[in-house]
Amino acid sequence: MDTANPALGMILFALGGLCGACFTLPFKKVKGWAYESSWLIYAIFGLVLFPWALALATVPNLFEVFRQAPASVLARCAGFGALWGLGGLTWGLMIRYLGIGLGLAIGCGLCSSTGTLIPPIVTGHAADLVATTGKQVVLIGVLLSLVGIVFVGAAGKSKEGELSEEEKKKAVAEFDFKKGMIVALFSGIASAGMNFGLQSGDMMQELALKAGAAEKWQGMPVLVIVLLGGFFVNLAWCIQQNLKNKSGGDYLNGKTNIANNLFFAGIAGVIWACQFVCQKAGEPAMGKSLAYISFAIVMGSSIFFSTLIGILIGEWGGVSKRTKILLSIGIVILLAAFSVVSYGNKLSA
Repeated sequence: MDTANPALGMILFALGGLCGACFTLPFKKVKGWAYESSWLIYAIFGLVLFPWALALATVPNLFEVFRQAPASVLARCAGFGALWGLGGLTWGLMIRYLGIGLGLAIGCGLCSSTGTLIPPIVTGHAADLVATTGKQVVLIGVLLSLVGIVFVGAAGKSKEGELSEEEKKKAVAEFDFKKGMIVALFSGIASAGMNFGLQSGDMMQELALKAGAAEKWQGMPVLVIVLLGGFFVNLAWCIQQNLKNKSGGDYLNGKTNIANNLFFAGIAGVIWACQFVCQKAGEPAMGKSLAYISFAIVMGSSIFFSTLIGILIGEWGGVSKRTKILLSIGIVILLAAFSVVSYGNKLSA
C-alpha cells in the first residue's frame, strides 16, 4: 500500500466497522461467569496479546521504535488510551441495557462525531476541516451521520414505549432505555479517547517506517501503546469487581467449561481489536489529508452493521410501523452519510 487508494481504505474501514458491530456476539457463548470475568479475558486477548503479537510480527525492531519515541508522545497515547478505557468499561453495560442495535448506534455515533471533529480543533487545525471542497463534503457526511443517529435513537425511545417489559427483555434481557442512554452518553464521548490517541502518534509511525515496517503497518506501535493504556484501566476495574462480587474463582471454576469461556471471551477481544487494526492499516491508503476521517467511517460502519445484526437477532421484533419507519429512516441516512463521505474522498483525491 505505497500509494493512495481511498477505495481500499474505505473497504478496510468498513471491515473494521463490521468487527466492531459483532465482537460482543461470542460473549453469548460464555456460561457461568460474572460479567467482569469475561471482560478481563476479553481485555487480555484484545488489548494485549493480539495487538502485541501483530506489532512484533509486522514492525522490525519494535522496542527500538519505542525507545526512540519521545516520552511525551508515549504518555499522550497511553493517557488517551486510559480515557478510552473508562468509556470502554461501560460499553458492555450500554449494550446490556440497550441491545446491540440501539446501543452501538448511539454509542458509536457519539464516539464518531467527537473522535473525528475534536482532534483537528484542539490541535489548531480546525480550518483543515473545510480547507477544500472535498473536505467540506466529508464534513457534511460526518454531520449527516449524527442526524441518522437521532432517528435511530428516536426509534429506540419509541420501542421502549410500545413493548411490555416481558417483550423488551425477550430480546434484551436487561433492557432499560433511561439507564442505557446515561451510560451511552458517557461511554460514547469517553471512548473517543481511542481516536485521540491513535492520531497522536505520528512520530512513532515515522520511526516504524524508518525501522523497515510496511506502510500499512506503520500504525501498529501507536495502537499497542494506546491499547496498553486502556488495558490497565480495564484490569483495575475487573479485579476490583472480582473482589467485590467474589467472582475471582470463575477462572478456575470446574463447574463451568473453562476452555470454552476462555476461547469465546478471548475471540471477542481479538475481533474487537481488529476494528482498529483495520483503521490504522487503512489510513495510509487515504493519504495524509484524509486519514483523520478513518475513525468516523469505522464507527459509521459499526452503527450500520450493528443495526442490521439487531434486526436479525430479533431486537426490533414486535414494534409498531412508526418505530420501524424511524429506524429505516435512520439506516437510510447513515447509508447516505457513508456515500457522501465517499464522494468527498473522491473529490479530495
